[in-house]
Amino acid sequence: MDQAPGSRQDDAQSGLPVCYRHAGRETGVRCTRCERPICPECMISASVGFQCPECVRGGSGTGHAPTANQPRTIAGGTIVADPRLLTKILIGINLAVFLAVQIRPSLLSSLVLIGQWPPAVFGPTEGVAEGEWYRLVTAMFTHEAIWHIAFNMLSLWWLGGPLEEALGRARYLALYFISGLAGSALTYLLAEPDSASLGASGAIFGLFGATAVLMRRMRNDMRPIIALLVINLIFTFGWSNIAWQAHIGGLVAGVVIGYGMVHAPRARRALVQYGTCALVLLAVVVVTLVRTGQLT
Repeated sequence: MDQAPGSRQDDAQSGLPVCYRHAGRETGVRCTRCERPICPECMISASVGFQCPECVRGGSGTGHAPTANQPRTIAGGTIVADPRLLTKILIGINLAVFLAVQIRPSLLSSLVLIGQWPPAVFGPTEGVAEGEWYRLVTAMFTHEAIWHIAFNMLSLWWLGGPLEEALGRARYLALYFISGLAGSALTYLLAEPDSASLGASGAIFGLFGATAVLMRRMRNDMRPIIALLVINLIFTFGWSNIAWQAHIGGLVAGVVIGYGMVHAPRARRALVQYGTCALVLLAVVVVTLVRTGQLT
């Protein structure tokens, strides 16, 4: 595969690449679509990072950047008309489940994450150890308190939209679900088997982790996301009745998957990205099997 123009023209002293349109102008910024180095004069602001003039016009201009003819996100996803569609759908599912639980509270005992034989308050039911693995997923969409779902949905909108646009729909959906599953699995492993856990917080913390990785990749100011993450971690360990295991599990999974998404080499991008997702998902399965073996 041909290299994008200017990507190998490194300065001997600084090691920085030079703009593909202006020889001699060093830059640390690359186009988010074709990854060609661009100087401030060539930077065109986009919703995520900057793009080069050719990608904005929809053509390569030089014939050396195939991705410029077919615009892609920084992670290789397809550019779509509504970059927040999946985020809206996920919010809609969470709200629908919340309303269903408010209308029929008995649904809660069938959806929350319970390891084994929960307290009487949740009624006679079993748990993940008895084969109800679906709880690892349904708990991600279940909320009981209005403040809980409000906080999670605001976070999902604020973090999810930009990530969906930057990663593309398929990669974003994989990040969300696997991060949520990682949070559920770590809760299942470390929490008391008769304790109940619910909420999208594991997936949300996965988005936090991936956002931090993406911002570092784009060389953006990371102080806002770091400050927000620290505040959330303080609440995680400072308040009672919070499943910190879900937060930490989702955060670690989000960082690992996010790194694989945005740092995958272009030649093996899909293999590295989905291979990383598969490895994290395998870890979820192993953790779940180990804990089930302990409880049965």
